[in-house]
Amino acid sequence: MHGLPPGTRAPEWDGASTPDGRRIKLADQRGSPVVLVFYPGDFTPVCTNELGLFNELLPELGQFGAKVFGISCDSLWSHIAFAKELHIQIPLLSDFHPKGEISRRYNVYREDAGICERALYVIDGKGDIYWSHVSPLEFNPGADGVIDALERLTGKPMEVPTFQPQQQPSRTEART
Repeated sequence: MHGLPPGTRAPEWDGASTPDGRRIKLADQRGSPVVLVFYPGDFTPVCTNELGLFNELLPELGQFGAKVFGISCDSLWSHIAFAKELHIQIPLLSDFHPKGEISRRYNVYREDAGICERALYVIDGKGDIYWSHVSPLEFNPGADGVIDALERLTGKPMEVPTFQPQQQPSRTEART
């Protein structure tokens, strides 16, 4: 497991995100923190849990102005099916062709398997890696490290929403 350390200039990328040719570029994200979630493959148990977690946390990560992108070496068509089935709102970038080009730039490509490592990066608004973490493939690292990095980067704590239990109507109200 390698990855790039904090303080490194984040390598530029330009990834396919839709069948009509729409691409997303790191250069277009300047001024905002960027969270990159490299994951080995669509429709695998650990990846499904990891992407589901980041998808649920989008509003909280948005408090920091962060833009979140998932990246794997799967095809664009696989990403589309994966996102549709799991209601993923995070843009998923295909690192399929040329195979692993983005993953190689971030030093997280596994040549022997043709997949990327499970890795997380927080990139600051100037384009430098602020925080990074590479996990074993079978381990979901969660989002605590990303949230901590974004809190330190932006200087503000994450606001956690409070949930009020829904009040049940009284028996007499329920009958009317």
